[in-house]
Amino acid sequence: MVDFYQFLQQAQSASSAANWWLLIQCLQQLILGSEKILVVMHQAELLELALVVLDAGSFDQRWQVSKLFRPLGTIAISPLSEILMDEDAEEELRWCASRILAEFDDDEAIAALVALLKTNQNEQLGAYAAAALGQIGVKAIPVLMELLVEEETRELAVLTLAQIRHSATISPLLTVVHDPQVAVRVAAIEALSSFHDSRIPPVLLDALNDVVAQVRCEAVKGLGFRADLNIELDLVNRLAARLHDFNIDVCREAAKALSRMGTDDAASHLFQALPLAPLKLQIEIVRALGWCETIDGLEYLQQALEIESPLLWQEIVTVLGRVKESLLQKKAAVILVELLNPEHIRIHISDVKQALALALGQLGEISAIEPLILLLADVDPRVRFHAISALKNLSPVAYERLQYLATTILSPDLQIGIAQALAEW
Repeated sequence: MVDFYQFLQQAQSASSAANWWLLIQCLQQLILGSEKILVVMHQAELLELALVVLDAGSFDQRWQVSKLFRPLGTIAISPLSEILMDEDAEEELRWCASRILAEFDDDEAIAALVALLKTNQNEQLGAYAAAALGQIGVKAIPVLMELLVEEETRELAVLTLAQIRHSATISPLLTVVHDPQVAVRVAAIEALSSFHDSRIPPVLLDALNDVVAQVRCEAVKGLGFRADLNIELDLVNRLAARLHDFNIDVCREAAKALSRMGTDDAASHLFQALPLAPLKLQIEIVRALGWCETIDGLEYLQQALEIESPLLWQEIVTVLGRVKESLLQKKAAVILVELLNPEHIRIHISDVKQALALALGQLGEISAIEPLILLLADVDPRVRFHAISALKNLSPVAYERLQYLATTILSPDLQIGIAQALAEW
């Protein structure tokens, strides 16, 4: 008890001297390190000292003292609410108040945050209040449903409901999926996509035809994670239609979504859209074909090498090097090794050769050792560097092969390359 009152006296002295760090240290000891009964007996005095730091301290000091209000109990809600609603208070201070109120699962705290949403004209502060309500969670849902009725507060209410991620938000969110405000529809579709509920897939299918591209994007994303409904809802064909959307972002999301279906039919649709697509979409489709993780997907990537585009070739090679499944890795390695045939024009492009070396090293296939050794004679030092790095990934077999070749009569360029590789091993 003696220690408590000594710390309390020291805290009062620190407050008088505006020594905020010392005051925070004393409050931490008093509130967190003392018997609860003593804290309750002196909570009004402790709260007053904490409010002094909150009002006058720096950002860091406010951040530290904000952790001490919740242990003081609901007595802190009223003065924090006053700060929140004080239009003359600085924005940072009001943000701190909203953040602290979010820690209270209390109707009074919720009421204060809702009041700010209804009356405040500052968009940033409104966002703070919405985030705080989202942190409070399920208990805030009833008041947020009331805010959905008002056009002025509907967007923030939906954004807040979206943060809660609880099934209790599904019903209110479903009421605004056709709202005139674009931001409301986008937030509602994005949030609903997180749930596996029978009411949601029809809503997402309908949103695929929304006039606003951002809404279509969110619908495509959501359906892309429902491969379990592929057959029931004919998702592959519905998503494939969005590969030809007039908005490139929707097309790219459709490519990603199809890759998550993981079927040969999805890979076929992706490949069919590839030749006439703009480069940005072509690259996304190539990545999606790799993510399909099927033999058909790899064969389509091999066929895509016929498209005259060095940037696309480089991306295809990169994607093939990232294959993870062991059987598919062997297929990917065969495709890449074939590219090293001198007859292929692609092998004469330095960036493609670098990507090839890196990809073969990532696959870890022993069959890549001989082709990689040939790259050690390349005129481009960057290609040689990547070839050496790839060979190191295939050690010790690659190292033994290089040692053997070092004693063999080869072309001068290759001998120099092998010597360099062994020196850097």
